[in-house]
Amino acid sequence: MSSEAQPPTAPVAPRNRDSGGAAVRVLLASPEQGSVSPIGALLSSLGSEYEIHTAPSLGSAIQALDAGPFDICLVAPELGDAKGIDLIREAAANARRVPMALLGASDDPVAEAEAFAAGAADYLPLDSLDAARLNRALHGALGRSRAGARLGARLEELERDRRHLLSILGRLRAGTVVTGEGKAIEFISDSARALLGWGDEERIGSAWDEVFLVDESARLSLADMVQRPALQRTKVTARIEAGSGGAEWIDFEVHDDPADGNRRIFFLYDASEIYSVRGRLSDRGRYHDLVGTSRAMKEVYQRIREVAKVPMGVLIQGETGTGKELVARAIHYSGNRKATPFIAVNCAGLPESLLSSQLFGHKRGAFTGAIEDNKGVFESAHGGTLLLDEIGEIPRTVQVTLLRVLQEQEVTRLGESMPRKINTRVICATNRDLWQEVQEGRFRADLFYRVRVARIDLPTLRERKGDLPLLAVHFLELARVATGKDVTEISADAMRLLEQHDWPGNVRELKNAVEFALVRCAGQIVQAADLPPEVRPSMRGPLAQGPKAAETSRILKALDDAQGNRSRAARLLGVSRATFYRRLAELHPGIERKRA
Repeated sequence: MSSEAQPPTAPVAPRNRDSGGAAVRVLLASPEQGSVSPIGALLSSLGSEYEIHTAPSLGSAIQALDAGPFDICLVAPELGDAKGIDLIREAAANARRVPMALLGASDDPVAEAEAFAAGAADYLPLDSLDAARLNRALHGALGRSRAGARLGARLEELERDRRHLLSILGRLRAGTVVTGEGKAIEFISDSARALLGWGDEERIGSAWDEVFLVDESARLSLADMVQRPALQRTKVTARIEAGSGGAEWIDFEVHDDPADGNRRIFFLYDASEIYSVRGRLSDRGRYHDLVGTSRAMKEVYQRIREVAKVPMGVLIQGETGTGKELVARAIHYSGNRKATPFIAVNCAGLPESLLSSQLFGHKRGAFTGAIEDNKGVFESAHGGTLLLDEIGEIPRTVQVTLLRVLQEQEVTRLGESMPRKINTRVICATNRDLWQEVQEGRFRADLFYRVRVARIDLPTLRERKGDLPLLAVHFLELARVATGKDVTEISADAMRLLEQHDWPGNVRELKNAVEFALVRCAGQIVQAADLPPEVRPSMRGPLAQGPKAAETSRILKALDDAQGNRSRAARLLGVSRATFYRRLAELHPGIERKRA
């Protein structure tokens, strides 16, 4: 049963003796060979359950372990000119996963401690060892060995998955930067290095906010996105410092690492060509991201310049899709706060139970689910500008708190009693008639007067049809750049249909229609047949006169096309579901009569 250890002629698959596999293979590293040694005699007494191999020296034991496999190795205190502890250390240093058990004396605690420190799985005192105890020790070590093997295999699998993921991230068109706790960069894809102009410079371990070469406003906005809950994050566009060698403009998106909520993944997209397109439009009636040369839009530009110079609140009013957020951004970036954060929050996008927390923040434990302190958007926008979009949707219970925040310029988080001072410029936007809301008791009069200090009324697209060709070409260029599709023109027939349409969804609906046409277009010129069905006369029913009747007809058509699915109808119209439901409620009597 005993033999000198020899390298096996072929790899041996892992055994499972409990399921009828081969005997447990034991390597006895001891200069005393075979059953003449005390430990050899004990092993022999255990029977055929164990297959025993011996190695008399350190070198032969290492050779045997390399040839393997073995389920356990018993190591004598002395191995000729070396010590048994040297074999245990060598096995641990070279990641050999065979459990090692050192043989020694029961009254030698120093040797026992040294063995475990070196990586031994067990220490067996020879002077008190019998067959039963040896059998238990071997089975215990074997169980730990198999558990360790399973763990090792799982770790190898995870490492392989990690390498595959990093390889995929490295090949994405979008750049990827992964950061851990404390802002330290842990991974940078090759595309991210190219976009940021980093080349082969070592950036691993650097704080992202120290090496992203963006202006202070973008840096603050990115820092705010990192702290925000995932559902409240928005894209941040930043201009990269000249001379970096990378992209001129980059769109940043911040996401949580799905495997670790403390880590962040930055996705970077080259927006240089899009901003180049916008730059080329500057001499054709563009102001910031607003486009138009009509008298109505020139008046809007002038109002923006006026209110940008003063710190008072502004109310922007206009139908859905007229560009209220773009106007708010233009006010921010035209004033002296342009280097500070601009944050937009849709007041209609959250239920009342979460709106107060998002606006004013909360303390840990303030309500069920508040697992950590969270500052609201008023604090996040400190020093900068906060846009409260759809201000008319705020419930009266929240309006009281909002009024006090605006009056006192201080905010109290939910669950706290001490207010915090803020310096936040507030711009409000609405598609409702707020004065009518006041008259009907849905909006507080004192809050109305507080938010309506300066005001900007936006024209509908119907009121500035002369801007439509310029807007259509603008949206086509942006869509072409974003998709890479070589569509360069809009045909005269298609443009004529665009000009004849009523556009109840305003500029946003026009943008969606142009993008729809670009996707369908098979050549380089958008044709009439490429336009959405609701824009083509053959697909439209006769419209009643007047904008309200036209909108009723459009909503009916969308509902019919969506087979009654209101969410799908909202997408067909290019508006949010909340806006669609509100319009539906406002036009409900007319719609019900027409559908009856």
